[in-house]
Amino acid sequence: MWAAGRRWSRWERALLWGVLVVTWEAALGQLRYSIPEEMPKGSFVGDVAKDLGLQLPAIGDSGVRILDKGSTQYFALHGKTRHLVTAKTLDREQLCKTVQQCVQRCEVLLEGEMQIYEIEVEITDINDNAPTFREAESELSMSETTAPGSRFPLAQAHDPDSGLNSVQIYELSGDEHFSLAVQTGPDGDQHPELVLAKALDREEAAFHELVLRASDGGEPARTGTARIRVAVLDANDNAPVFSQAEYTVRVPEDVPVGSTLVTVTATDDDEGLNGYVKYSLNKITEIVSKNFQLDADTGAITLVRSLDFEEGDSYELHVQARDGGGLFDTTKVLIIVTDINDNLPEITVSSTLSEISEAAPTGTVVALLHVQDRDSGKNGEVRCSLDGDVPFLLRSSRGSYYSVVTARELDREQVSEYNVTVRAADGGSPALWSSAVLWLRVLDVNDNAPVFAKARYSARVPENNAAGALVLTVRAWDADWGQNARVRYRLVEGRVRGAPLSSYVSVEAETGALYALRSFDYEEVREVGLWVRAEDGGAPALSSNVSVRLVIVDENDNAPQVLYPPAAPLAAGAGWAGVELAPRSAEPGALVAKVVAVDADAGQNAWLSYELAKATEPGLFRVGLHSGEVRTARFPLARDAARQSLVVVVKDHGRPALSATATLTVVLAESVAELLAELGSAASAAAPGEPAGSLTRWLVLAVAAVSCLFLAFLLLLLALRLRRWRRSQLLAAGSGALRGVPASHFVGIDGVRAFLHSYSHEVSLTADSRKSQLRFSGASCCDTLPARPPPDEPAPLLGEDAAAPPAAAERLRYTIPEELGRGSLVGPLARDLGLSPADLPARKLRLASAAKRQLQYFTVSGENGNLYVSERLDREEMCGEAASCSVSFEALVQNPLNVFHVEVAIQDVNDNAPRFLQDSFQLEINELTSPGARFFLGMAEDADVGSNSLQGYELEANGYFAVEVKESPDGSKFAELVLRRSLDREREPSLRLVLTALDGGDPPRSGTAQLCINVTDANDNAPVFAQDRYRATLREDAPPGSTVLNVSASDADAGTNARITYNFGKMPAKVLKKFVVDAESGMIMLQEALDFEDTRSFSLAVEARDGGGLVAHSKVEIEVLDVNDNAPEVTLTLVSSPVPEDAPTGTVVAFLNVNDPDSGENGEVSCELLGEAPLSLVASSGGSYKVVTASALDREQAAKHHVTVVARDRGRPSLSSSTALVLEVSDVNDNAPVFEEASYSAYVAENNAVGAPVLRVLAQDADAGANGRVSYWLAGGSADAAAYVSVEARSGALYAQRSFDYEQCREFAVVVRAQDGGEPARSSTATVRVFVLDRNDNVPRVLWPAPEAGERVPGAPPPLEPFEVVPRSAEAGYLVAKVVAVDADAGRNAWLSYELVQAAEPALFRVGLHSGEVRTARAVSERDAAKQRLVAVVKDHGQPALSATATLHVVLAESLQEALPELSERAAGAESAAELQFYLVGIWGINEATLTCKEVERKVIGDQLLQKGVQYVIEILPLNGWCKIVIF
Repeated sequence: MWAAGRRWSRWERALLWGVLVVTWEAALGQLRYSIPEEMPKGSFVGDVAKDLGLQLPAIGDSGVRILDKGSTQYFALHGKTRHLVTAKTLDREQLCKTVQQCVQRCEVLLEGEMQIYEIEVEITDINDNAPTFREAESELSMSETTAPGSRFPLAQAHDPDSGLNSVQIYELSGDEHFSLAVQTGPDGDQHPELVLAKALDREEAAFHELVLRASDGGEPARTGTARIRVAVLDANDNAPVFSQAEYTVRVPEDVPVGSTLVTVTATDDDEGLNGYVKYSLNKITEIVSKNFQLDADTGAITLVRSLDFEEGDSYELHVQARDGGGLFDTTKVLIIVTDINDNLPEITVSSTLSEISEAAPTGTVVALLHVQDRDSGKNGEVRCSLDGDVPFLLRSSRGSYYSVVTARELDREQVSEYNVTVRAADGGSPALWSSAVLWLRVLDVNDNAPVFAKARYSARVPENNAAGALVLTVRAWDADWGQNARVRYRLVEGRVRGAPLSSYVSVEAETGALYALRSFDYEEVREVGLWVRAEDGGAPALSSNVSVRLVIVDENDNAPQVLYPPAAPLAAGAGWAGVELAPRSAEPGALVAKVVAVDADAGQNAWLSYELAKATEPGLFRVGLHSGEVRTARFPLARDAARQSLVVVVKDHGRPALSATATLTVVLAESVAELLAELGSAASAAAPGEPAGSLTRWLVLAVAAVSCLFLAFLLLLLALRLRRWRRSQLLAAGSGALRGVPASHFVGIDGVRAFLHSYSHEVSLTADSRKSQLRFSGASCCDTLPARPPPDEPAPLLGEDAAAPPAAAERLRYTIPEELGRGSLVGPLARDLGLSPADLPARKLRLASAAKRQLQYFTVSGENGNLYVSERLDREEMCGEAASCSVSFEALVQNPLNVFHVEVAIQDVNDNAPRFLQDSFQLEINELTSPGARFFLGMAEDADVGSNSLQGYELEANGYFAVEVKESPDGSKFAELVLRRSLDREREPSLRLVLTALDGGDPPRSGTAQLCINVTDANDNAPVFAQDRYRATLREDAPPGSTVLNVSASDADAGTNARITYNFGKMPAKVLKKFVVDAESGMIMLQEALDFEDTRSFSLAVEARDGGGLVAHSKVEIEVLDVNDNAPEVTLTLVSSPVPEDAPTGTVVAFLNVNDPDSGENGEVSCELLGEAPLSLVASSGGSYKVVTASALDREQAAKHHVTVVARDRGRPSLSSSTALVLEVSDVNDNAPVFEEASYSAYVAENNAVGAPVLRVLAQDADAGANGRVSYWLAGGSADAAAYVSVEARSGALYAQRSFDYEQCREFAVVVRAQDGGEPARSSTATVRVFVLDRNDNVPRVLWPAPEAGERVPGAPPPLEPFEVVPRSAEAGYLVAKVVAVDADAGRNAWLSYELVQAAEPALFRVGLHSGEVRTARAVSERDAAKQRLVAVVKDHGQPALSATATLHVVLAESLQEALPELSERAAGAESAAELQFYLVGIWGINEATLTCKEVERKVIGDQLLQKGVQYVIEILPLNGWCKIVIF
C-alpha cells in the first residue's frame, strides 16, 4: 500500500513509465521494461506472465523459461510468480560503456506452445561515478622566460556517467602565477587550459604546486582532483666553475695504463642542459694526446700510454668545462712524473784498442767508456767495476767517462786475449746493472827463446849408410807467437877428422831433420858430436843450442886377416913360410903351432873361430875353436908322412860371416936336424938361392913405417886445434856485436864476411838475447806520436799531453742559427783543441756521443779539423718547445787517448707562423645570453720561441663580439670571445668572423681561423594545430596499420624548440589500444581491429609538444562505418534427443534462435536445413525456429540424423553461418539375433588341455542396448556332447571339457542358441561340428620278432631268443626274415620305416625301408662269423618321430644241426659282460600336462631292461622338454 500524499522517487517514476510501455508493447508480442542501474540481484523488472496474458496454472512448473544463448544472463524468471527479476547487479557503465542508451535483450520460451517472446530492458544511468583524471599527478615544464598569457592545455577529467551526471565544472587553486580557462568544443566537451598570469622566476620558485578540480552535475555532486606540478626551466645565466684553479698531481712513471690520475670537477648553478658540464682539453699537444685521455662526462684524466720520466718529467694540461648553453671555465692540470729506477745504466764504448803489446807499460789506456743512466737522483748514480781477476783497472775521467788502463805487465804467453767485462750498477733499490765486454788481444814480443824438446839428442847410425839418409829430427818450440815463434835450425860449425862438419851431416832449417851427407865407416869414425842451433824469427832473434851425439854402428864389412902363419909369398922362398916342428913322439894334445888372425870390425863381427878345413892326416891334428892352437889329436905313427900340410879356416860371427884361410906346414921330426933336412930338401926342391932372413927384414920395415905415420897424425891434429882456438878469439874481440845474427845474413867472399842486409835502425845486442834493446832512429821514419820520455821522467796521465790545450779549453761551445745548410761551418774544432793539421792523422780526431742521434747533425773534417753541419737543423724538431736548444757530443783524440766535450747551441729564427689547432670554431650561443658572457676560443700554436712565438689575437670588426687576450700561468696566451650586445636570432641567426693570431717576429707571421657563431633559439612560441577539430570516417574492417588521418601543427621557434612531437592526451585505455599516433609526422594509424558492434565512434585528444615543453591540443572525431563482418549466429536453445523410432510425424525435436549483430540489411537473416533427414524447419516469432519430424523414423536404417542449420544474412557479400544438429533415434526391439554362419566346424588336436578353446560363435542383433545384447547356451547335439564342450554366455566361445583321444572319439556335434535382452526376447540357433585330429602319441609295436616277456628266474639260464638260419650258400637278396610292426596312430603318424642300425657284418644284411624284410646284401663267405646279431629300428613319421627296436639273431649254417652248437655257445656266453655298448633308444616329445618321463620309461622300456639287468638313463633336454633314454 502506498501512503497517501507520498512523493514518488525518480526510479519509482521510471518504473511506472516502464510498466506502461511494457503494457503497450505486449499487445505487439514484444515486452519492454526500464530500470535504473545498480539495482540489487533479484530486483523486480516486470510481470511477464501478466503482460503476456498467461495463466500461471496453465503454464506449469516448466512451461516458461528464458532461452540460454551462451552469453551472460542478466535476468531470470522468479520460480513461483514468473516475474522477470535481475540475475545480478547491473552496472550501466560496464555494460554499455560509451553507448548513450543502454538496452539489454532476452527471450522467453513457452515450451507448451513452442512460442518465443523478446524482452528489452533499458538500463538508466544514476550518478554513481565521480569524475577522475587519468593521472592523479602531472608535471609541466615552463621556461622562466615564458611570456605571461601563454596557455597550456590540461588533461580532461573522465566521468563514465552520462548527461548531467558527467563532468560540468573545472576549478583551479594553488598559485597566483596561474589561472584557468575552459574551452567548450562543438560537441559540448570542456577542455581546461592553464594560463600563465604572472612572469616566472626560477630563482624565486623552481616549482609551483596547483590543484585542478572537476565536478559533475549529479545530486549530490561528485568531484575529482588532480595535482599539477609546474617546473620552471632554467635559462643559461651561469657559467661552470672548477673546484680548483689549478690541479697538481704526482704520479710514478710506472703507473699502469688505464689508471685514473686525477678527476677535475666543475659545477654549474644552472639546471638541465644548461647545467650539464662536458670537459675537453685545450692547448693539447701531440704527446699529451698520446699519453692522456679526458672523460668528457666525469672529468677523469686517465693514462692511455706508459709514462717515461726520461722522456718527460711533467705535463701541463688545460681543461675546459663547457655547459649546454656554451658558457665555460678553464683550469690547469699539472702532472708531475716521479722517477723510478726503470732504466739500466748504458755503457757506451767511445774508443777502444783491440790489440795491445805485451810489453806495454802499466797504466796504458786500452778503452774509453761513457756511462750514463737516464734515471735521476740515486737511480741515476752509476758505479763501474771490472769483473774477474784481470790486469786492468778503471780510472774515472771527466764527467761520466771512464778509462780502462793496464794494472800490471802483460804476458801473452800466459793469457793471449782478454774479455774484460765492465759492469755498471746504479744506486736504485733494487739496483739495476748492465755490462759491456771489451775484447783485447795481446800482441807478442820476442821475449822467449826456442826450447828444445830434449836436453840432448843421440842417434845410432849404421856404417856404410847411404848418402842423404835421415839420421834424426830435433824439435824446438817457441812460446812466442807468429814470426817470433817461427823456429829455424842450423849446425854450429865444427870439424870431424880434420874435415868440416858440414861435409858429414846437414840439418833442414824448417823441420830440424839431420841428414848424413856421406857414408860413414866405423873403422874410420866411430862417433860424431855436434851442436844444433834453433833460432826464432824475432828481431832481434833469440836462439838456443842442443848437443847431438851420433854413434856409428859397426857392420861386418871386413874379412878376418891371418897374421900367422903369414901368407906364402910368390917368390921362390914361399915354401918355408909357416913351417912348424912336431916330434913324432909327441903325445896327443901337444901344441904344434898357433894360428893368429885379426878382424877390423868390432863386436860380434870381430869374434873369430878356427876350424881345420884340410889336413894330410885328418885325424892327426886338431885346431882350437877360439884359440887357433894346432895340437896333436893322437900319437904320430910311423906311417904318417913326415911333412903334413894343414889348412885352417878363420871365420868371424858377422851376418853374413866372412872368413880367411891359413896354410900351416908341420914336419914330423924328432930333432931340428931332421926338420932342417926336411926343409932343406923341400927348399932346394922349391926355390934355390933365396936368403933366409928376408922375412925378418920386411917385418922391421913395416913396424917403422907405422910409427912414422902415427906421429904425423898427432902433429896435424894439434895444429888444427890451435887454429880453431885462435879464430874464436878473433871473432869474440872484433865482431862481438854481431853475435846472434843468423848466419844467413852473411856470405863469405875470399874469407871475408859481409852483411847481406842493411838496417835503418840501431841494434844493440848483448850476450843475453832476453836483455837486447831496440831503438829506432828518429831520422829513419816519421812518427806522429810524441817521443816516449826517458825512463827517469814520469809518463803523462790521460789527456795531459804537452800539446793539449789548457783545462779551460776542454769544453767548447759554439752558437749557430737553425736552418743552416748542409756543409755550413760550425767552428774550427781542431784549432780550438790545440791540434795542427799535421797532427790530425796521428791523433785521429773524431766525434762520439752516447746518443747516436746527436752525431747525425755534425761531422768533423779529417783534413782541417773543422766542425761542419751534416744535416739540416730544425730547432723545433730537435728541441720542441724548450726555451734553449743545444746539441752535446764528445771529440775524441788518440795517441794518447783524450776526450773533449763540445756543445753547439741552436738559435731560433722566425720560420714558423702561428697555427690554430682547427681551421674553424663552431659556437652556439643562446639568444637570451646576457652581454658580458665569455667564451673560450682556445689558443694558437707557434713552434718558435721567445719573441718569435705567439704574441696576440685580433678579431674581425663586428657589432656583437670582441676578443680579449688572456695569459695562462705558464705564459701561454689564449683568446676569449666577449659578448658586447644582446643577440636576436630572428634578426641574425648566425655570424661568421675571422680570428687572427700574430707572433712577434720581424717580419711578423700570422695564422687565421674561421669563427662560426650560431644563435640558438629560445622557446617562446607554442605549437599551433592547423585545425581545432578533425573528423574522419573509418570502416570497421580497416586492417591494423591503416592511416586514419594526419594532424599537423607548426611552431614559430627553430631548432629543438620547433621540433614538434605528437602524442595522445588523457583517454581511456581502450581507445589508446585502438589507435597510435606517429610522434614525428602526426599520422594517426589504426593499431587494433575495430568493431562497429562494440563501438561506433571514437573521440581522440591529440597533443603537439615542442622541444621546450609547450603543448597544443586538438580533438579528432572518428566515426566507424558498419560492414557485413558478422555472420549470423545460430543458437540451439532446445534439443529433444533421442526420439523413439516410432514417434509420429510432426514431432518438435529442437528450437533455434538466430541473431546477427550487424545493422540494416547486414542484420536481416534467413534460415534453411541442409542434409538427408526426415526433418523440416518451421519459423517462429522473434527470430526463432522449430525443427519437427517430416516422416517416420527407423533406427536400424539411421540411428542418428545429422543436419546443418544454415543462417544467411542479406549483406553484400552475404555471410552465413551454420550449426550441426544431431538427432538420435532411440531403439525398439524389433530384430532377433542372427548368426554369422548357419553351421560351424572346429578342429581340435587330441591330447588337448582341459579348458582349451575350441572356437567362437558370433550372432549379431540390429537392435541397440539391451535389445541388441546377445547371450549364448547349448541347446542340444550328439550324445554326451555337453560332456565334451561348454559355451560362454557372453562371448559365444566354446571350450573343451576334457582331453580328446582320437583313438576313442573322432568327431561330435552341438547346437548353440543366441538370445537378445529385449522384451519380449528374440532368439536363433546354430550347429557346431567338432573334429578330433590325431597326434603321434603311440610308439610303433614290434609283432615279430617278439620281444622277451616275463621275468627271469634268478640262477636260471637265459631263454633262447628267436633266430633264423641262413645257409652259407645264400646269394645276395636271400630273404632272411621280416620284421613286423604296427602303430596305433593314424595317417602319417602310422607310416613306418625300417632301418638296420647294428650288425656284426654291416655289409652282409639289409632291411627293406617300408617292408621290413631282412635280406642278404651279398653272398655269404666263409670268413663271415657263424652267429650274426641284427638290430633294426622301426620309426614312424610323426613329429617328433617315435621308434622301437627289434633284435634278430641269425645263424649261418647249412642245416639246423649245424646251427644248434652255435646257439649253445651263445647261450653259455650270454651272462658274460664282455662287451659294453651304448646306443640311443629314442628321443620322445613329452607334454608336461599329459605325459612324464616316467610314463615314457614304462611305455617304451617296460620291465624288459630291468629283467635283463641292462642299465639306462633318462634325461630331459632343457631346450624343448624332450625325454632322452640312453642304454648302457
